[in-house]
Amino acid sequence: MDGGNGAEAGREVVIRVRDLVIEFGRNRVMKGLNLDVYRGEVLGFVGGSGQGKSVLTRAILGLLPKTAGRIEIFGHDRDSLSERDLRLLERRWGVLFQNGALFSGLTVKQNIQLPMRERFDLSQRFMDELAMLKIELVGLPPSAADKIPSELSGGMVKRAALARALALDPELVFLDEPTSGLDPIGAAEFDRLIGTLKKTLGLTVFMVTHDLDSLYAICDRVAALYDGKVIGEGPMETVLASEEPWLRAYFHGERGGRLIASRSLRAHGAEGRD
Repeated sequence: MDGGNGAEAGREVVIRVRDLVIEFGRNRVMKGLNLDVYRGEVLGFVGGSGQGKSVLTRAILGLLPKTAGRIEIFGHDRDSLSERDLRLLERRWGVLFQNGALFSGLTVKQNIQLPMRERFDLSQRFMDELAMLKIELVGLPPSAADKIPSELSGGMVKRAALARALALDPELVFLDEPTSGLDPIGAAEFDRLIGTLKKTLGLTVFMVTHDLDSLYAICDRVAALYDGKVIGEGPMETVLASEEPWLRAYFHGERGGRLIASRSLRAHGAEGRD
């Protein structure tokens, strides 16, 4: 079953991908992929290593060319927009790349200010104020503003990169493996931060992840990529009930099975206390 074959009634589609084909030489990575992302949701996008999860993200962002198909964001077909209109559209999203991708020679504050400098003509004082607001928003201490990335912990780098992604007050945020490399405590804290920001800012979040805990903790829906197509999508309970072999192996294998069992025990324990 390929996803995105029809919008859910009454829900605004923020990202619509139809019949997407992407090739690298003779290697066809996307084979007619379909996907919808709805306003106000956190969509967790999963798939095996090398299946093309990050490739899809970069294609949506326009960082990779597609061979065929259609990509719409906020109802606009990327291919039909003028350069000026595309630049205006790009202000409406932010991106947290894998491993943060902060500029190593710039401070946290300067990294956050980069999108502001590219898009607007603002005074330095105003940009400083905005950057400090973003730093506070993601839970970093004010002292982090003047540090360079090498002086930060892994979790602080992720938060700084998220602050940069939020620099222009986007409606849509792309997260590429946001908890990769974090310890379980740091990953759980980052998940909670994303969930809080989604609610308080009304964000739509497209999150590429392999972190099963994140899928359970904050995702409204999950879409799974295999062999160039979406083979299943929906709330976690729908995906868990799927008989698709790859989904069964991914979510009910040794690691996934332990997580499901652990969560089931905790849920029964909570019911018992009630």
